[in-house]
Amino acid sequence: MRIVTKPKHRFREIENLWIPVGRTGQNMAARLWLPDGAEAKPVPAILTYLPYRKRDSTRGGDDPMHRYFAGHGYACLRVDMRGSGDSDGLMDDEYAAQELNDGKALIAWIAVQPWCTGKVGMIGSSWGGFNALQVAALRPPALKAIVTNCSTDDRYTDDMHWMGGCLLNDTLDWGSSFFARLHRPPDPEIAGPKWRAMWQERLEQCALPLDAWIRHQRRDHYWKHGSVNEDYDAIQCAVFATGGWMDGYSNAIHRLLANLKVPRLGLIGAWAHKYGHQGVPGPAMGYLQECVRWWDHWLKGIDTGIMKEPMLRVWMQQEVPPVGDYATCPGRWVAEPTWPSPNVTPRTWHLNAGGRLGTRPGKATTSRHVSEQTIGLAGGEWCPHGIGGSGPQYPTDQREDDARSLVFETEPLTAPVEILGQPVVSLSLAVDKPVAYVAVRLNDVFPDGRVARATFGVLNLTHRDEHEAPTPMVPGKRVTVRVPLNDIAYSFQKGHRIRVAMSTTYWPMVWPAPEPVTLSLTTARSTLTLPVRKPRPIDCKVAFGAPEQGPPMAKTVVEPPSFHRIIERDVGKRAVTVRAEENDGRAVITDTGVEIGRWVKERVTITEGDPLSAATEMGSTFSYRKGAWDTKVSGACTLLATRTHWMLSAHLTAWEAEKPIFERTIERKIKRDLV
Repeated sequence: MRIVTKPKHRFREIENLWIPVGRTGQNMAARLWLPDGAEAKPVPAILTYLPYRKRDSTRGGDDPMHRYFAGHGYACLRVDMRGSGDSDGLMDDEYAAQELNDGKALIAWIAVQPWCTGKVGMIGSSWGGFNALQVAALRPPALKAIVTNCSTDDRYTDDMHWMGGCLLNDTLDWGSSFFARLHRPPDPEIAGPKWRAMWQERLEQCALPLDAWIRHQRRDHYWKHGSVNEDYDAIQCAVFATGGWMDGYSNAIHRLLANLKVPRLGLIGAWAHKYGHQGVPGPAMGYLQECVRWWDHWLKGIDTGIMKEPMLRVWMQQEVPPVGDYATCPGRWVAEPTWPSPNVTPRTWHLNAGGRLGTRPGKATTSRHVSEQTIGLAGGEWCPHGIGGSGPQYPTDQREDDARSLVFETEPLTAPVEILGQPVVSLSLAVDKPVAYVAVRLNDVFPDGRVARATFGVLNLTHRDEHEAPTPMVPGKRVTVRVPLNDIAYSFQKGHRIRVAMSTTYWPMVWPAPEPVTLSLTTARSTLTLPVRKPRPIDCKVAFGAPEQGPPMAKTVVEPPSFHRIIERDVGKRAVTVRAEENDGRAVITDTGVEIGRWVKERVTITEGDPLSAATEMGSTFSYRKGAWDTKVSGACTLLATRTHWMLSAHLTAWEAEKPIFERTIERKIKRDLV
């Protein structure tokens, strides 16, 4: 439970502030939380910069965070990007040059305001965490520090579009949602009489970023743009990188700590796609207090002790329940003073004959395997959002998937094995098709038989050497490939077994290869290497306060939220369908009187033995109402495939007062490039 604290500084909220954008004559819309007296005694500023409608859609998260920071003596701004929310202009994709250059200009504008000391910080989660890193790489002189949460330094390898050179179904999920989000109307109370013309301009543009995300199948210039790992040295301000193990973006934190040369800290909890004070699954912690310590140090010059903390503090998971939803993750906080850490050393196990995972290699043998198309149903979502209730998103008991996979496991452990970092599997293998994938799961087998997934990785074998220039596999030719798994902190307990499970499919998370694949694995020559960590006395000193925040957004619920995820099996047709419905319900925001609603529907299906039967249908609808202003936007996308092409269809519909005012369908045929 989050504690609402009394502010140390009184502040006022300015619902809308117009910020000019360069020489274009356009304005960006911002909310401002301003401490009293800041015009006479300036304060540092904190910026959050997003395309998600500061007036309503992100208000529920903005209010408690920025009210908390403002109550500690900071001017806080939440700015809508050009072409989003109430801001002028158009946008058509993520992290475009316009977005980043505008961010740099925003910081320059903020720094010279009479209420600002000239020192600015940026904080953001997901998109806002991405562009905090990307704007930092442009080196705005006034930007002194950032907090980047649930973000990445590499847009190709660690975003919800591609993983290991494999297409993620999450790109359809986000693509359909973003398709609708791009075309939402501004609020007439902010934009004024021109709101309808602004909306019509957005609708007529009918931007479909999903087309580009699928079309760019290699790590090319498109993905390198905005990937700060292209030049870590470009970032010259202090960086606080945070996230959660259940989130899809935690890999970047270790890389940022290892490669940045600026002052930096890392913090990883058990959470899904959340800030740490929201902490789902728990434990939540005093995240905003840690942020204030960070801001006070870098923006106010106060020695808060934050830079005396260990470089990396993480939640060491233990006996994670293999269920789709749970409130709290078992474990404890641990710390490493530096990263990479000399306290973490690689230890290798061999995948031996008979499904044994041993510390010494056995006799080399050959294991052949053909995966069913539905292996992966226990995998959960690539990036869970911690919605809880009846919408399970976490990986469930792995026994169903493991029973149909190649499996290797240890004897019961005689002592705990604690890992922190990136596990790696090296496989000596051959396949019978030029395009083939391998999915590898690192699992914790409980003494009672339950199996929890600790971490996983997938690799398109045509990307075995690099992501920029893939090459086909030669059928029957044996190669050795390195499969990196997602970074993790996990403690395998005494009496448990460590298991490696692998398959050539991982549906519905990963789009299947064009043809069924036979995998030939050479045992003994294939290995698992774990980053084994020793517990250390400093672990006992890691402690955080209870999660605090400012007053939350007041609202009246009109329709309660509901979430469902259902797996259907057609035994006769050997087809499996997964349906998910996420209904945020409808609520009226007390401060503005605007009623907001959001609905998401997803359907993915596949038939055993036929990867070309894979089909994904996803759609999102957003509604906004106040008095005579009654609007709704829906974006729906469908993806099918042949052996050589993807068939993408998208449909956009907009309503005013329940009457359709705009409809458009887009059809794309995209050649598969060794995917």
